[in-house]
Amino acid sequence: MTNNNKSHEIEAIPVTLLTGFLGSGKTTVLNYLLQQAGMSNSAVIVNEFGEIGLDHELVVGGKEDMVLLNNGCLCCTVRGDLVNTLRDLMMVRMRGDVPPFDRVLIETTGLADPAPILHTLMGDDLTIRYFRLDGVVTSVDAVNGMSTLDAQFESIKQVAVADRLLITKTDLIDSTSLKSLYERLKQINPAARKLKVVNGVVEPKELFGIGLYNPEEAKPDVIKWLKEEAYNEIQGHSHGHDVNRHDDKIRAFCVTFDEPIRLDAVEQWFDLIMLLKGPDLLRVKGIINVDELSGPVVIHGVQHVFHPPVELESWDNIDKRTRIVFITRDVEQKILEDTLKNFAGRPTNLLSANN
Repeated sequence: MTNNNKSHEIEAIPVTLLTGFLGSGKTTVLNYLLQQAGMSNSAVIVNEFGEIGLDHELVVGGKEDMVLLNNGCLCCTVRGDLVNTLRDLMMVRMRGDVPPFDRVLIETTGLADPAPILHTLMGDDLTIRYFRLDGVVTSVDAVNGMSTLDAQFESIKQVAVADRLLITKTDLIDSTSLKSLYERLKQINPAARKLKVVNGVVEPKELFGIGLYNPEEAKPDVIKWLKEEAYNEIQGHSHGHDVNRHDDKIRAFCVTFDEPIRLDAVEQWFDLIMLLKGPDLLRVKGIINVDELSGPVVIHGVQHVFHPPVELESWDNIDKRTRIVFITRDVEQKILEDTLKNFAGRPTNLLSANN
């Protein structure tokens, strides 16, 4: 976990992941976005151009797997794996072969587990050097969303890792059913902002600049990013048991610690929980008060992969408690709290002896 990056990510190009299960309307959303002027400085990565049905009137020119649209947006298809595609994209940008885009949007397939893509964006050294994850946008079909969540655990993960939830086809469902879907989504991911979307209409500004860094000021906005209050609102409230629900064991909560924690204690605690529960830590975001440092350390992980922690220069009047929000599968809050207290209370020599 050790990495004392001083907010170097600000210069990296922000990446937004657009995901959602089959039929949830994400391709319709993408089609709408590609026609908006607000996408002019964007590069979009898709699996196949045919899937998004590019309007020929929008296409200015293209070669091989890259197409330039008349609003300045660049589209390309995945070549090999995502790392190679991002590397190629950065190379043509550096050479000046394409307009100098300053953000990237990646659309996943409908059956995709988003975790491997997020692992690439968080854990691949070359990718981290040039790109940073800005946010995850997940589309959810209002009509079939409940049944999809019942039948497909991948759809649960798509919701759990999201920063924005696009609720599509809301014009085709009654208000009572829509309310039930909203409540279920809130239990899985309380902090994700929910937007109603009809016929794919959503403004680009609603989907970009939603990560840790405020895009207007190019500095961290920890309070907006962490949204711990959303997790506190659902504390003690759980849905009834239903054997057909994949999300019955999903837990969303915030772990807090009042006193500064030694860096070695934090690292060993994370090593333990990732070893024992890594696959079940669906998403983790937090701000940690490390007693050796003048500013907080920001962490962000998906399952067993964590982005290199970022050390901020100061607290800027932020509440100095350590606060870590978790979305987990079958992992109890008390276990994480108790183990953190245990490691924080150990003397330094005992921690060293366990290395």
